[in-house]
Amino acid sequence: MPTARCVKEIVIRTENRVGLLKEISQLLSDMGINIQAVHVETILEEAEVHLLTDAQLYAKEALARAELPVEEREVVAVELPNRPGFLRKITDALARHGLDIHYLYATAAEGCGKSLVILSCSNNGKAVFTLRGR
Repeated sequence: MPTARCVKEIVIRTENRVGLLKEISQLLSDMGINIQAVHVETILEEAEVHLLTDAQLYAKEALARAELPVEEREVVAVELPNRPGFLRKITDALARHGLDIHYLYATAAEGCGKSLVILSCSNNGKAVFTLRGR
């Protein structure tokens, strides 16, 4: 069964510029903070960076000190086996329960037995309950 839980992701919305992600990743790595998942989207002149790290509080504080506009957003983190069909299984379960996915990003390394899926949907609490099989 997948491991699902509600977590807070860090969201930075700022002017899109060359080197933005380099600055963010350098700041966090200099502090020994590991980025577990990242999603970057640019729309016109704005960039939106979503981060899940192994030290969210410290990362949020460091990014705020660097004068980046930081907010937190509740999302669902799901650990899945890194095998074909598991993303289909969770998206099927969410759809059956009428849960609309607003966005989703995932990470997995080749040869690694697990993948991490981050999603936000119409009811994150119900999504966790559903994905835990209850």
